[in-house]
Amino acid sequence: MEVEVLSRIQFAMTIMFHYLFPPLSIGLGLLMVFMEGLYLKTGDRQYHVMTKFWSRIFAANFAMGVATGIVMEFQFGTNWANYSRFVGDVFGSALAAEGIFAFFLESGFLAVLVFGWDRVSKKMHFFATCMVSLGSIFSAVWIIIANSWMQTPAGHVIDPIQNRAVIVDFWALVFNPSSMIRLFHTLMGAFILGAFFVMSISAFYVLKNRHLDFAKKSFTIALIFGTTCSLIMMFSGDLQAREVGFHQPAKLAAFEGVFKTKPGPTGMYLFGWPDPKNETVAGVEVPYLLTFLMYRDFKTPIMGLDRFRPEDRPPVRIPFMTYHLMIGLGGFFVGVTLLASYLLWRGTLFQTRWLMWVFVFAVIGAYVANQAGWVSAEVGRQPFIVYPKVVQRADGMFDMIGGMRTVDGLSNRKVVVAGQVLTSIILFTLVYILLFAVFVFVLNTKIQHGPDEPTEPSPLPAGGGQPPGEATGPSGSAGTDFLNAAATLVDRQGQTLASNEDDAASTYFLRERDFSARTSETPSVIAPQSLRDATSPFGKGGGQTQGDARSNRNPNEHREGGR
Repeated sequence: MEVEVLSRIQFAMTIMFHYLFPPLSIGLGLLMVFMEGLYLKTGDRQYHVMTKFWSRIFAANFAMGVATGIVMEFQFGTNWANYSRFVGDVFGSALAAEGIFAFFLESGFLAVLVFGWDRVSKKMHFFATCMVSLGSIFSAVWIIIANSWMQTPAGHVIDPIQNRAVIVDFWALVFNPSSMIRLFHTLMGAFILGAFFVMSISAFYVLKNRHLDFAKKSFTIALIFGTTCSLIMMFSGDLQAREVGFHQPAKLAAFEGVFKTKPGPTGMYLFGWPDPKNETVAGVEVPYLLTFLMYRDFKTPIMGLDRFRPEDRPPVRIPFMTYHLMIGLGGFFVGVTLLASYLLWRGTLFQTRWLMWVFVFAVIGAYVANQAGWVSAEVGRQPFIVYPKVVQRADGMFDMIGGMRTVDGLSNRKVVVAGQVLTSIILFTLVYILLFAVFVFVLNTKIQHGPDEPTEPSPLPAGGGQPPGEATGPSGSAGTDFLNAAATLVDRQGQTLASNEDDAASTYFLRERDFSARTSETPSVIAPQSLRDATSPFGKGGGQTQGDARSNRNPNEHREGGR
């Protein structure tokens, strides 16, 4: 194979593997914000458990995203040196902004998100979760801006001496004709993936009858989120397709398999198989639909590939198939989420086992849809790596002015040869297989372990007996437990962690009371009066003393209290 083909395969492989992880970080991050926000609002510990569980998966996914993303940046300098020289001014600004405003923000607060439970206040932890989510979104913002500039360049001039793009209007670069529309579409895809990922694992727990409260609440939140985003995606996809038609008409023609321009309205294929050699498509076509969706009328023709010079035409089969696959999966997401929402309203969703199985595997479709969208966009702009300005002549033909062809973006072919690129592809494949196996193992371990069950302070058993599940140790164990609890309180230097302090003190006094009820011995360690007053059911200075309570207690009363 030629260096160009091998280099494109290498970059496609690395970016497709990398893109398994950023969309999940974006979608899962925003869901965690919703979950922890519900915890702050309602005080329901189950939302705290949710956020903690999904944050562990988020952290593993984030690590994989970082590890796989670095590789792509090195390829700009090795395989695509001429391209890097041409777009260095543009990409340097975008990638620098991504590192400063996105990566540092996300990675900095990630430590607080993962390790800050019970170490920072609830509001501070929620703020960290918001910053992590915002950082992941910002990362997408700058990458999409850079990629959109390659599709619809703006805000630059070409230096004829150095043959490179020079920024003259930074904000025109940021808000190039396709950036905001593509960003909106990409984020919706990421949100859908995050929702279906949560629903997949939650449905698995429901089917296995494990962690039911956690699973049902997680599924419900993700379902509402996923249904909303799936419906919005229909609107976003329409905007994206129309933008492509206006600025990249050759790409739209490849997407829809329009080989020849028709004098009247053009139909749209729901599915089919294109034959570029004979310039035909075998499939199911809806008449007039493409013209209506593109121009909102039934008269305007769609420009076919015959209006472009052969050397300027993109390949058809791959963009056509991936584009229609993406649209089909989008329709599936809308249908299955609306059905699940209806059953949730009816109260029968979690009893519908076949639908739960659908959601277990539907996350694969969400991954495929995200990958298919990018393949369509990137293959559809070939043979250009930086898309040129499209100008229509008086005779109806289109000229491509400026831009950069993919073949011209390669490094010096005397420096980078085909054998080197092929070797790197093999090595990348082996390493990525290993990385993916590790990720799957870690993910499966976390799923099998499941979430931590919410812990609440143990209630006082009837009759003052030992709390359920508490082990009874030998003489003196109660005093040891108190010392450990006291040491913990001292180490915390009086910080206001009331729930933990109360739990520790309550555990000691419950044990101490039970110990004293069963023996006539005096506990080896006596709690300070302040702590006894704080945990006494009679309050400070009032009611019976502990000794009085013991003297009036039935010797067998502790057995009635849940022993």
